[in-house]
Amino acid sequence: MGPNQQTKPDYGIDAPGIGLAVLLAVIVGLAVGLFLRGSSNQLARITAAIVLNLLPAGLILIVLMVVYVKVEKFRHRDRMLNMLSWKGNEQVLDVGTGRGLLMIGAAKRLTEGKSFGIDIWSRTDLSGNTREAAMRNAQLEGVEDRVEIKNADARNLPFADHSFDYVLSNLCLHNIDSREARDAACREIARILRPGGVALISDFRYTKEYAAAFAEQELEVTRSLALLLAPMLLRIVKARKKQAMNHP
Repeated sequence: MGPNQQTKPDYGIDAPGIGLAVLLAVIVGLAVGLFLRGSSNQLARITAAIVLNLLPAGLILIVLMVVYVKVEKFRHRDRMLNMLSWKGNEQVLDVGTGRGLLMIGAAKRLTEGKSFGIDIWSRTDLSGNTREAAMRNAQLEGVEDRVEIKNADARNLPFADHSFDYVLSNLCLHNIDSREARDAACREIARILRPGGVALISDFRYTKEYAAAFAEQELEVTRSLALLLAPMLLRIVKARKKQAMNHP
C-alpha cells in the first residue's frame, strides 16, 4: 500500500516533542545509571541509585501519554460531546481543531448542521498537524460534506456574531502566550455564540481564567474535572450564553 493510501483516520500524537524528550531522558538515565552503578566512587553510586529510582516515573509518564493518544482522548471527546443536547441541525465550531478530532466527532452527530474547525497548525502541539490531515480524516470518517476548515487564530475568529450553537476546544487556549490574549480568545468565543449556545473548553491550565473571562461576558459558567488516564489533569469549562430577552 502506498504512502498516500491511508485507510484509517489518524489523529496524531499530542505534544510529540515532550514525549520524545521524556523517552530520551529515560534511555539516557538508564545508561548513565547503569554506568555509574559500577563505579567505585561512592558519590557516583549514590547518583546512580537516585537516577535509577526516578526512571519508573518517566516510564509511567510515557505509558500515560500512549494511553491518552490511543484511547483516552477519544473517550474525552465523547464525554464532551455527550455534555451537549443534539438535534442534528447545529452549527458547531472546534477551536484548535488539529487533525479534526472534535470537529469530526461533532459532524457525526449532525444531519442538517455543519461543523467548522479553525487552527494555526502548530506541529509542536500535535504531530502531522495540517489542514490537509484534518480533511483527510473527515473524508475517511464519511463527514467531508458536513465540515469546513479555516486557517484562523482563536483571538480573531472570522465569523459573525451569534454564528454558532456550540463551540468546542481541547488543549488549545493554553498555547496562547498571555492572559490578556487568552481572555481575548474567550471574548471571541462568547461573541460568536448564539443566545442559548454553549462553549466547552477543555484544558490542563488556565481554566479558572477561562471561566472568569466567560463570566465577565455574562455567560453562565461551570467547571468540572475530567477523570482520564492521562499525563495531565484536564478540566472542562462549560459556558452557556443567556437567552435573548423578549421585549413586548
